[in-house]
Amino acid sequence: MAQLFTRLLLATEHSEFDTGAEAMAFALAQRCQLPLATVLPLVSNPEYEAIAPQIAARAEQEAATKIADLRRQAQAVGVSIDLRLRRGEEPYQEIVDEARAQGSDVIIIRRRGKRGLLANLLVGEMVSKVVTHAPCHVLIVPREAHLWQQRVLVAAEATPTGRQIVATAMAVAAQCALPLQLVSVVPDAGLRPPVDAFVAEMLVQARALGLVAQGEVRVGKPYTEILAARAASQADLIVMGSRGEPAIGRALLGGVAQKVMGLSEHPVLVLHF
Repeated sequence: MAQLFTRLLLATEHSEFDTGAEAMAFALAQRCQLPLATVLPLVSNPEYEAIAPQIAARAEQEAATKIADLRRQAQAVGVSIDLRLRRGEEPYQEIVDEARAQGSDVIIIRRRGKRGLLANLLVGEMVSKVVTHAPCHVLIVPREAHLWQQRVLVAAEATPTGRQIVATAMAVAAQCALPLQLVSVVPDAGLRPPVDAFVAEMLVQARALGLVAQGEVRVGKPYTEILAARAASQADLIVMGSRGEPAIGRALLGGVAQKVMGLSEHPVLVLHF
């Protein structure tokens, strides 16, 4: 099977909140024997900097220190790193633009920065915008998370996109030689029959690939049941879709994805198709 991801992009501000994402990116680059593209966004306002150039100079110096430190860390673990500093008024835009420029398969990014209102429920604003506007898949990594080693949980609906999500999760599980757990959530038990059939069909496909696979249909609130399924299966990676509205592009991030990303203590791979 061809390697699923070949162009990794680590997005980091190299703060204490980025340690989990950085460790995850290094671990993936090591496992896949891939170079690691890295972008460090630097907030830049030309008008303000013209008035207070000393502030801009200090920010540049701090960024240079961070870049040198990241290079040392990558060298210590044997990872080839291609690091870019991008300046702009919106850090998320610089990350998204770099992903486009690199042709990235996946962006690896922290869950949130400084804690604020509803921090336990929501991802950081910048990260949410990256996930919403990204041209590729995004791996959101909580601060204490580690590379998955136990089980891959995929949450998907009985739709064509849901089939794509499951297929990608199968590829992840196959490459890592891990079991796969599929969950599909319906709001009412009366809606189960076609979803039961979908889950059964996906399990046949997964087992045909040699995967150890299980699945279930749950009734209730999607984010609650997805997180409950993760806990019951002891999965340490969640794969799901963003649920953006096609009519408005990706202007909004689906509420289910937002809550799962914010509440999970394990990495969440949000897929864009």
